[in-house]
Amino acid sequence: MKRFWKEVAVEQAEGGWRVTLDGRPIKTQGGAPQVVPTQALAELLAAEWRAQGEEIDPTAFAARDLADYAIDMVAADPSAIADKLMRYGETDTLCYRADPDEPLHKRQWAEWEPLLTTFEGREGVRMERVSGIVHKPQRAETLAKLTARLEALDAFTLAALEVLTSLSASLTVGLSALEPNAKLETLWRAAELEEAWQVELWGSDWEAEERRERRKADFLRAVEFARAAKP
Repeated sequence: MKRFWKEVAVEQAEGGWRVTLDGRPIKTQGGAPQVVPTQALAELLAAEWRAQGEEIDPTAFAARDLADYAIDMVAADPSAIADKLMRYGETDTLCYRADPDEPLHKRQWAEWEPLLTTFEGREGVRMERVSGIVHKPQRAETLAKLTARLEALDAFTLAALEVLTSLSASLTVGLSALEPNAKLETLWRAAELEEAWQVELWGSDWEAEERRERRKADFLRAVEFARAAKP
């Protein structure tokens, strides 16, 4: 599809901010007004439109797609998203370690334990650690606190958190990435620790490396989206 607009602008709207193309406000893919909570997020969306050339690249609208998802899907049933995220909390990757006599266990302990301990202190919970693959349920009070934490988030933050958590298979990493002072490189290294370990042992190829880079880029874009959505 060819570019069909000349001017991209950001303006206030009822309930927040919106992007306009030649003065016409954008709607979501579901047909709702695309109104976002902050000017910063609207500017992020506008930047995607401004970056387009004469031919539109439909893959270059990650922020728009996430905003539409937040408006069309998450806002309609936030509890469903919270329930989905809690499944990652119940089987958090950072809680499942190799057997203590395996070399991988030492690496997991060194990189995962500081993140998990910080998360526990911040959220006021206790996460159960497991060696091996046998499932060990988290405490009921931990699950209750984390559920309440998720239910307090707005639809745009929840949408970003779903991306962060699914990419890392860890609610610990996802919620930690939302913190203002989050060390994103450290969190992403923790998220892909086991894959990196396999690469060290057996090597990799360009397709696998490209996939890893795409996943990292998606992770960082979701953080940017969440931060822009915060008032």
